[in-house]
Amino acid sequence: MEIYEEVLRLKKEGRPSAMATIVQCVGSSPQKEGAKMLVREDGSIMGTLGGGCIEAEVIQAALIAMKDAIPQTVPFELTEKKGGLVCGGKVLVYIEPVVPEPRLIILGAGHVGKALSKVAGFSGFKVTVADDRTEYANRELLPDADDVIVSDFDTVFRKVPVDRSMYIVIATRGHNHDLEALKAALRTDAQYIGLMGSRRKKALIFKTLQSEGFSEDDISRVIIPVGLPISSVTPEEIAVSIMAQIIRQRRENGHSGFGRASCSRLVQEDGSVEAAPSRT
Repeated sequence: MEIYEEVLRLKKEGRPSAMATIVQCVGSSPQKEGAKMLVREDGSIMGTLGGGCIEAEVIQAALIAMKDAIPQTVPFELTEKKGGLVCGGKVLVYIEPVVPEPRLIILGAGHVGKALSKVAGFSGFKVTVADDRTEYANRELLPDADDVIVSDFDTVFRKVPVDRSMYIVIATRGHNHDLEALKAALRTDAQYIGLMGSRRKKALIFKTLQSEGFSEDDISRVIIPVGLPISSVTPEEIAVSIMAQIIRQRRENGHSGFGRASCSRLVQEDGSVEAAPSRT
């Protein structure tokens, strides 16, 4: 039960993991069907699949499964020639990622904020909307948000903890509020900070940030104008362009390749065996 408790703990903390399970064994193998190993996002493990090159490659596959949020099935033939394994059996490992829902924080509950909360929720994100106006930040107007918070923008992140996996979009009702929200967002570790506005507004905002001591590295984190350039006009179209950009960044940043494989051969569905390809 400890391994499942660890999965729940990691998910509660917003950290991904992956459960690797031996689902089929043919012949001799170091572990039998049902053996499990949990892989954390830093590559550390809990449990075992028998050690050796199986675990090394399963860890690499699990890290990719976490990034892509897609399960994988990894077959092995255990041979003395490859990696010193002497079991001589065949093993099939199923890797299931346990990935917390991506989180989006929207600062501003106007027309765009409301539309964005709906599109983001439909896209599988956990959504928090914050505004300093109770007449806008309420469940009746924001039924698609998971959390609705009434707060000043400069102090909102005292109520909403942010880590490097989160996304922030700023769509307040005016320049001063945008600036307050942006400065607060830049003090977090959020991986994405998008701000609605024109290129002229971008120059003014960046000049103000520089004058207030924010570094070039800080300022380079800000995406303005936010969203992909799809000639969007309505709040709904703008929301689609923003979510398209967030999804693209999430997938591009999350994708990574295997390290070079050198210890196993793959068992095909028909029972034939194929040398594992080199992976970079």
